[in-house]
Amino acid sequence: MRVRHEPADGEPTTLASTVDLADSIVSQTRGLMFRRSLPDDYALAFRFDAAKTRDVHMLFVFVPLDVVWLVDGVVERVERLRPWRGFERARADTILELPAGTAAGVDPGDRVVLEGE
Repeated sequence: MRVRHEPADGEPTTLASTVDLADSIVSQTRGLMFRRSLPDDYALAFRFDAAKTRDVHMLFVFVPLDVVWLVDGVVERVERLRPWRGFERARADTILELPAGTAAGVDPGDRVVLEGE
């Protein structure tokens, strides 16, 4: 599976070629806590049944992350969160957590697609 970014005014690019799904309550609760590093091409995807306001916290997360909130594949919000202190929320049916810097060119309104499921 991979994550593809389709900007409104540019060529599609691959943000991550290694994607894990947080598809259980345990994996969603744990997220990336206790990880000391992430591969450059990595993403953790959280998918939900419906779009609503969703929180992301950085408690026990040791690396900075770029977080992308999506609704129907369209970017609602992008934030870089700091280890231990970061906390943000936005409306989403999918959340992607990526190594810091990966989502530097991703903007609200762009499309981001999970491929190869």
